[in-house]
Amino acid sequence: MHDVRAYSAVHSTSPLAPTSVARREPTPTDIEIEILYCGVCHSDLHQARNEWHNTVYPCVPGHEIVGRVKSAGPGVTRFKAGDLAAVGCMVDSCGVCPECREHLEQFCEKGATWTYNGADKHTGAQTFGGYSESIVVDENFALRVPANLDLAGVAPLLCAGITTYSPLRHWKAGPGKKVGVVGLGGLGHMAVKFASAFGAHVVLFTTSPNKKDDALRLGAHEVVLSRNPEEMAAHAGSFDFILDCVSADHDLNAYLQLLKRDGTLTLVGAPEKPLPIASFNLILGRRRLSGSPIGSIPETQEMLDFCGEHGITSDIEIIPIQKVNEAYDRLLKQDVKYRFVIDMASLKKETAA
Repeated sequence: MHDVRAYSAVHSTSPLAPTSVARREPTPTDIEIEILYCGVCHSDLHQARNEWHNTVYPCVPGHEIVGRVKSAGPGVTRFKAGDLAAVGCMVDSCGVCPECREHLEQFCEKGATWTYNGADKHTGAQTFGGYSESIVVDENFALRVPANLDLAGVAPLLCAGITTYSPLRHWKAGPGKKVGVVGLGGLGHMAVKFASAFGAHVVLFTTSPNKKDDALRLGAHEVVLSRNPEEMAAHAGSFDFILDCVSADHDLNAYLQLLKRDGTLTLVGAPEKPLPIASFNLILGRRRLSGSPIGSIPETQEMLDFCGEHGITSDIEIIPIQKVNEAYDRLLKQDVKYRFVIDMASLKKETAA
């Protein structure tokens, strides 16, 4: 084991602060990555503040990691020192269950090993995330980064990107399809970019009139104010697919009524409390209500390659790690367009506590 500098929370009410954490020594199939940028996901805030009631402390968040390979084990075939590499929400899985054999590691029957707040299969120790200077990961859970993309803008693709790309691909958003996106935040802005790039007719739903220009800039063809009954009614029964990116309480029935027969409303936002569903909004149109997590490792690589081909990255605000607590406060106020990304070079200015 070796120590690296990091930022961690030590309990649910503490701010993130400098520390050091232990990384395992690389195995023959591991690569060690110097972390250059790490995105700030709302999940990081949930975990750091124990809002999901499962956090193990100290907690080092961060699962939107972009960096450069420092070293590669003798059994590594896909990376060499100096290569760009990325790590998303998971760093391992059982590898033998039906889901893993189908390369759907995110659904591992024994549970994927999450990038942080998980249990390392090799050591049994807690996993620590990307708010740190380096990470050791099996090459099969590392991703290649297109060299033509802005590296800071790539970081949020490892969660916000794949979380929206995967359901849009699965439900075949593309030419001839009318696709709705609910909410224009970290997830929603990526959903608009992808749905537009796939060739769908994209409609953005928002409660904020001041987001219209941004939505159109990002690729939406129409913007609907969801609090306006007339605007909503004008789209009744017309959508093939709607991706709901909102984590706050809201009325799912209003969106179910906008679906065509056999249309699908998929949730990627995670409201804290259960939301009521009127059964006839599903029954009468044979409509579907579904959910979707992140994508698999192969699908995440497919997404990154697609972004490289189409010049797609996240809209970001770069911060030094010393401002991460301020970023968390601003995240709660939705005061970011549309994702914070930490420049991890700033960590070198810290001395671990």
